[in-house]
Order: sequence, then structure tokens, then C-alpha cells
Amino acid sequence: MSAGNGLEVYEYAVLQVVPRPERGETMNAGVLVYCRAKDFLGGRVHLDRDRLRALDPHADADAIADALEVAAAVCAVPTPPRADRRTEGALAASGPGAGVVLGRRFRRLTAPRSTVVRPGPVHSGLTADPAAEPERLLAALVLPL
Repeated sequence: MSAGNGLEVYEYAVLQVVPRPERGETMNAGVLVYCRAKDFLGGRVHLDRDRLRALDPHADADAIADALEVAAAVCAVPTPPRADRRTEGALAASGPGAGVVLGRRFRRLTAPRSTVVRPGPVHSGLTADPAAEPERLLAALVLPL
């Protein structure tokens, strides 16, 4: 959906790490961005291991980093052209999320779950360049100031 002024509507969610759910403490560790109009799905992650250790010295940082990387990898799987998504092209794609349309992939990644790595609420915004949003949002919402 276009806003009519060269800007496109996009959705994003912050990936949060909750090392000890019973304490309710979270830290932002990544972003997922979806723009239907530009057929774009992207993700960027960054695990601040020192911050994680401050929240839980016994957290498995490698396993958490792996879970974050999988979310980013699901975003990065190429999607065949629109006409081929439900035919040979979609079946020929490989990797996590292969053959799944981008909107459905984003919804699966942002579905609520009770795990150490979980998505926050989905927000929306306007952008002229959806591909630049993951990096911008990572800097604004995840990386140390």
C-alpha cells in the first residue's frame, strides 16, 4: 500500500531476548521488517552478550545468538517471482521458509510465543526505502547508544 507521496507502508517487530521469563526482563536483539508493496522482508540481529550476562550470567549466549540468526535467515531466503510462488519456483527455493510467501513468513516470525527469543508487538511506519529500514531500526532500537 502506497501512501501516495513516494512512501510505502511497512511493518516491523523487535526481537526480544527474555533470558529468565519469570523475571520479565527483556533486551532488544533484532528487528524484522516487512513491506508488502515492495515485496520486501528483512531482518537484522545483534546480541549484546555483556547485557545478556548482566540479566542472566548463566544464559546460553550461543544458543540465543543461533536462534536470532535463524530468524534473520528466514527473512533472507529469496522468494521466487509472484507468478511462480505456488509452483516450481517456490518449490525450488531452499532454506528456512523456502516457498512461503513473505507476508506469511513475517506473520510466523512475529507470532507470540513463550521462548527466550520472542517478537515484540508489530508496529507500522512509512518509508521510501524498505531495504534500509532494518539497519536504521537496528541502530535506533537495538544497538547501544
